Amino acid sequence: MNEWQRGTQLNRWVGSTDELPGLARIVAETTARSVAWTAGSYVRSGRLLARALSDRKAAEELIHEVAEDVSLATRTISDVARAIAEGVPVSQALLEGGAALATVIPDPPPSAPPEREPTLRERGEELLERSRDVWSDEEPHPAYVRILDDLAPDEARILVLMLHDGPQPAVDVRTGGPVGMVSSTLVASGLTMIGARAGVRYVDEVPAYLNNLFRLGLVWFSSEQVEDPMEYQVLEAQPDVLEAMHSVRFAKLVRRSIHLTPFGINFCRTCLVDPAEAVDLPEHGAPLD
Repeated sequence: MNEWQRGTQLNRWVGSTDELPGLARIVAETTARSVAWTAGSYVRSGRLLARALSDRKAAEELIHEVAEDVSLATRTISDVARAIAEGVPVSQALLEGGAALATVIPDPPPSAPPEREPTLRERGEELLERSRDVWSDEEPHPAYVRILDDLAPDEARILVLMLHDGPQPAVDVRTGGPVGMVSSTLVASGLTMIGARAGVRYVDEVPAYLNNLFRLGLVWFSSEQVEDPMEYQVLEAQPDVLEAMHSVRFAKLVRRSIHLTPFGINFCRTCLVDPAEAVDLPEHGAPLD
């Protein structure tokens, strides 16, 4: 008998309780549905099914045990209904039937008490204890997992570019001329070639990418220039820089740079590049406190 056939037979037993009078019908329905749940739960047990799938003898034993349980439950239902019909008090009939039914419906496993969450002080003490263990083989920084979840694929490409190619030039366009000597207005800020050089998919999102990398502590923005001035000449010839300069009568350029933080360098070495590739890398300036 397959599982669908067993389910059909159990449903037939549950439906047959409609023929019982009053309270006896309610008792029988409750008992029958408990048996149906028990049999279904028994058949769906992962451990028993695993054995049955790999062992023909275990499968035969499983079917035999389920059949015996269902048969016992059916007899119990009939006994309870017959006793009530013959005038036996309902409480007594249920008591006697429950004793037999208890061999079919297993007791729920005891639930383990929930573990108490350590307090912040306890977590701090455990952290300091690990710091004093000179033999401890610490894993990478725990923030790395969260940072990877917060990075876009394009942002990872930017980090790899900066790790291998070093600090990247950036320029601000401000108003200049005689008026600019007194009060200069920012026209465009943080113009770079990072997106094109890293091969990002969404070039227009580069400012947002850099803001997110700064938020995560991976990059920082310096007011100093990169060492090679030729890199600025290439950048200042880009269309977006020229457009910003031509949008005002007098314009001036302010040269800046973008660096990886020491934390960002370690993150890239650990998570984004092969250790064999992380050698002879260019230096990045450290942010000032």
